[in-house]
Amino acid sequence: MIGLDLCYDPAMNRNDSISLPDPTTASHILQGAIGQIRFARDYTLQLLDATPADRWFAFPNGLPTNIAWQVGHLAVSQYGLLMFRIRGRRPDDLSLIPGRFRKAYGRGSTPSADPSNQPTADELLGRMGEVFELGLRELSDVTPEVLLEPVEMPYAAYPVKLGAILFCPLHEHIHAGQIGLVRRSLGLEPVR
Repeated sequence: MIGLDLCYDPAMNRNDSISLPDPTTASHILQGAIGQIRFARDYTLQLLDATPADRWFAFPNGLPTNIAWQVGHLAVSQYGLLMFRIRGRRPDDLSLIPGRFRKAYGRGSTPSADPSNQPTADELLGRMGEVFELGLRELSDVTPEVLLEPVEMPYAAYPVKLGAILFCPLHEHIHAGQIGLVRRSLGLEPVR
């Protein structure tokens, strides 16, 4: 284990020292993280499959979000966590996550109820699926040394690229919860 001292970060209320895993352990943790990423996506898809596409752009009961934004945001964030933060931006990424898409669904963006200036529900779902498949394919090529390279927030457990990967399923579950709340506010039955 490689020792790493963290400074106190009042935003994270953290004042501790952690040890990074060795490369072999990091590879094993990566496999567990991939399983969690798949589990989180399966649950999100169950929620989406049980939500009529014509309701994706609705803002029920004054909620500040809708299903469409949640799906677009998951595509943007998963690209950021599993690809951009791990291997940097590549020329093909502009067709996968164009700037306009990133601005519409990235952190800090404002959800819109107007479907005329957004991708359709099917297009959003397709983009989210494409990012998911490509991200998992690329993780199969990541070396243990790359997993242990430092990275800025957000991450979970470790301040390295492995930590960004570990954050991915946690982040998706946060948004699956929001999707569940929007669904219930639309009057739909719970999935679980």
